Amino acid sequence: MVRILTAALERNVTGVWGAAGERWLAELPALLAAIVADWELTLGPPYDLTFHYVAAVRCADGTPAVLKVGFELAVEATALAAFDGHGADRLLRADLDRGALLLEQVSPGDRLRDLVPARDAEATEVLAGLMRRLHVPPVPGLPTVLSQVGFLDRHRGAVPADLVREAAARMRELSATATREAVLHGDLHHDNVLRGTREPWLAIDPHGLVGDPGYEVGSILFNPFLDDRDPALTALVPARLRQLSAALGEPVDRLAAWGFVKAVLSSVWTAESGGAPTRALDVAHLLRNA
Repeated sequence: MVRILTAALERNVTGVWGAAGERWLAELPALLAAIVADWELTLGPPYDLTFHYVAAVRCADGTPAVLKVGFELAVEATALAAFDGHGADRLLRADLDRGALLLEQVSPGDRLRDLVPARDAEATEVLAGLMRRLHVPPVPGLPTVLSQVGFLDRHRGAVPADLVREAAARMRELSATATREAVLHGDLHHDNVLRGTREPWLAIDPHGLVGDPGYEVGSILFNPFLDDRDPALTALVPARLRQLSAALGEPVDRLAAWGFVKAVLSSVWTAESGGAPTRALDVAHLLRNA
């Protein structure tokens, strides 16, 4: 069997899930062996591992697929089932008791980020098109966007307190004034969109939320290359907002407000994981008074 663990996977899993994560890591080789045997898979090399074990596999009939094993995958499975392959990779099989998903392999798999910055408007149009396909009516089993406000309410870390308070207030206001709700990817951006053959572009790795579709715009504004704080990348934000507003029929000021909220939320998550500030914080400052 190929090497199972990486330093990033071990660090992230133990950092988030503590002792339960340590037990899961210790049991992972046996768990993988059992799933591969039960589902009649041939296990290939892993992808870049962060919080889950994700590897290329081949099914018994020769179909290429992706095996994802980890914690808290029920929400992702629910979102993928709601999308039903329209704008996202297909869920082929799930065993939530063992935390395992068998997913469609998106091929050739080039990332949408490869279009940035030279073809940024083209990339933004792809993302707008995916939102129109992904945003189906709400289904049971998914958390709400507003459920995330607790991360802001509890934060006492490095992100300026006034920024965090304002983001929490805006999240509540935007959620209360939403004219419709939909199933959201929750982390839709250039690194989570791959070039496919079944559809030209497909989204992967949904967080799975229900809420105002405007929330979905947020991650698009400070990605890709999140750790690159080049002002030229931040300068792309106003044009992206105008383009998304026109494509989605949403007021630009409302999308900017959601962008501010999500940028602060991303900054809080980064700070709480011990990371250095990213371009999300720059975008938050840019959009605060937009």
